[in-house]
Amino acid sequence: MHFKETDLPGIGRKYWLHTRSGEHLVIVIHNDERRDLFHMESGEVPDEPGDMRSLVTLDDDEARAVAAIVGGMTYKPQFQEQREVMLDGLLIEWLRIEPHAASVGQTIGDLNIRQATGAVILAVVEKDRAKQLNPGPEYTFTAGATLVVAGEREQLRELKRLLVDGRL
Repeated sequence: MHFKETDLPGIGRKYWLHTRSGEHLVIVIHNDERRDLFHMESGEVPDEPGDMRSLVTLDDDEARAVAAIVGGMTYKPQFQEQREVMLDGLLIEWLRIEPHAASVGQTIGDLNIRQATGAVILAVVEKDRAKQLNPGPEYTFTAGATLVVAGEREQLRELKRLLVDGRL
């Protein structure tokens, strides 16, 4: 996760977040207490945002309500802990393949996913919603596909690195 903060003279302050999933979120807090949230596509360069996907404008009360919800002040999900207990330390995550990912055009076999990381790919949901369970080594990664993956925390961290950078 990358995070930047910038003053916008006469406007307010801008926060830029590049998430672990490769998405970009830009939040502008205006001096008049308005908040603009921009959801950006990934750009050609991993750290650069691409085109805007959506914009939400919130007033001060709405922004505080959303912050409480997202921050877990009103509800804290137990799903993560239940999964770890149920699977004895194994995690299941959903990873999206971004257009700039080094894995686009390569196969599971090319990247030697299981041997290199120890994580497994349980299923793939393509951008057009086509589903494939237990994809084999011939599966070719495509931009916009969502992978359902399983492994220990460090294995999933290495898998993400391998998918994004093409190396560990």
